[in-house]
Amino acid sequence: MADRRDTAHSAGLRAGLDKRPADVAAMFDRVARRYDVTNTVLSAGLDASWRRATRDALGPRPGQTVLDVAAGTAVSTVELAAGGVHAIACVVSEGMLRGGAARAVPKIAGDAMALPLADESVDGVVISFGLRNVADPDAALREFRRVTRPGGSLVVCEFSSPTWRPFRTVYTEYLMQALPRIARAVSSNPEAYVYLAESIRAWPDQAALATRIGAAGWSDVGWRNLTGGIVALHRARRV
Repeated sequence: MADRRDTAHSAGLRAGLDKRPADVAAMFDRVARRYDVTNTVLSAGLDASWRRATRDALGPRPGQTVLDVAAGTAVSTVELAAGGVHAIACVVSEGMLRGGAARAVPKIAGDAMALPLADESVDGVVISFGLRNVADPDAALREFRRVTRPGGSLVVCEFSSPTWRPFRTVYTEYLMQALPRIARAVSSNPEAYVYLAESIRAWPDQAALATRIGAAGWSDVGWRNLTGGIVALHRARRV
């Protein structure tokens, strides 16, 4: 008998924690239709404030070029583009590209581990809630550095580990129990959110991710917790 992951994979409903790129792209194709509203519901409306905090952490200036990797339907790219920044959405899922077609920012199809950009061609790279879905996050971090000009910045906005232990326990219970139930009510592909909950729980904490960013060649790595550590903003610089 096939295990649950194999059954889900054959049905095209969710990716496994091996994060094969084709599986992840297909999963996001299926969540694209209601992706934005699902994110807002599951985050209790905090997703907009997290996007603003990400932009503030990057601190882009008018005229700069910023790459928004794993940009989904480009909601985050529109936020980055405010104030005259040339922000480019890079997405591996064709469904997400179609879902964001009405948003007036440039979009490219691309894998975080093999970006379709020249060396040192952007002033900053942002990835929000996408690094944990990459098959090899360390390779992606090195790739982000490759395309960033010296002096440029990286910001990783990602789910992390709540800093208060009792809240961490409640949050883990929410991830594994409540989140999939809520997704069944609002998402166009509820099974995908089982994988998303598992991937959040398996993701390294703030200090461990900072170490990995530094090991990929980035300097001045630091982080700031949002919402009690549910989300962490990691920022680094390319020298």
